[in-house]
Amino acid sequence: MYGWIWRHLPGNVYVRALISAVLVTGVVFLLFQYVFPWAEPLLPFNDVTVDDAAGRGAGVAGAGAVAGGTA
Repeated sequence: MYGWIWRHLPGNVYVRALISAVLVTGVVFLLFQYVFPWAEPLLPFNDVTVDDAAGRGAGVAGAGAVAGGTA
């Protein structure tokens, strides 16, 4: 696919490289401005599987053991 695009771009190697950089920049811009914001609500980033109370209790017990105190 990339070879086909490269062969169909006009100009010499430097012009093709410049056009390729502009195309890549445009694709990245479109992804960040339109595609990723559209897809973000569909992705399960906020589905947390760690229980908050269990995590807090383990942190407190771990802190006492690190301090060297006897319980």
